[in-house]
Amino acid sequence: MIRVASPLTGKNALVTGGSKGIGRAAAERLAADGASVAINYNVDEGAAAEVVAGISERGGQAIAIRADVSRLAEIGSLFDAAEERLGPLDIVVANAATFVMKPVTELTEEEFDRVFDLNTKGVFFILQQAARKLRDGGRIIVTSTGGTRMLFRDNAVYLGSKGAVEQFVRGLAQEVAGRGITVNAVLPGFTDTGMLPERDRAMAEASSPFQRIGQPEDVGDAIALLAGPSARWVTGQLLGAGGGVF
Repeated sequence: MIRVASPLTGKNALVTGGSKGIGRAAAERLAADGASVAINYNVDEGAAAEVVAGISERGGQAIAIRADVSRLAEIGSLFDAAEERLGPLDIVVANAATFVMKPVTELTEEEFDRVFDLNTKGVFFILQQAARKLRDGGRIIVTSTGGTRMLFRDNAVYLGSKGAVEQFVRGLAQEVAGRGITVNAVLPGFTDTGMLPERDRAMAEASSPFQRIGQPEDVGDAIALLAGPSARWVTGQLLGAGGGVF
């Protein structure tokens, strides 16, 4: 019998927003592929501990690190803690995000700042730290949204925050290519997480030719694909993972 090594054996990964939803699915898949994973969370320590325990029970290695990645100082501390506990990083998944559904005419400055501080400013400085600290040949992956390819009402601030991130990805991919580092974004479609409004579930299911809502694992697998050695020639790309809805 030929034994095939797990594709990410010996790699260290950091997943922001890794305690729930797509982040959790990505962390679990990266661990299943052999990576040691640092799971970042901000509020729900219990959920992060549950992910770590599950990965450990399946023979993987994972740790949890609390940090608010909308704050620059905490981003730096997060990377320092991940490196101290796991070693040099090879994979960074910038997944943490927040969501506000409101018309432009009703959005407050506080809501605008909250969305852009995490989804845009936070991601930018996560990418900066990743570019500085990843080992050569590393992988940087951002979770964006297929909503930037569709038309939605009441979502302008969220989609605007993600549209900016997609341009960060394209620009950074050019800057780090000389070190063999790839930078890509995954664009989920309608996915069964807390960010999918109940009002949209029936429409979301009908929109896909598969006639179902995407599961976090569907997107986590796409993230793992970009994190693996087979994606070495893929960079600066916006990969749709929406089950055919866009």
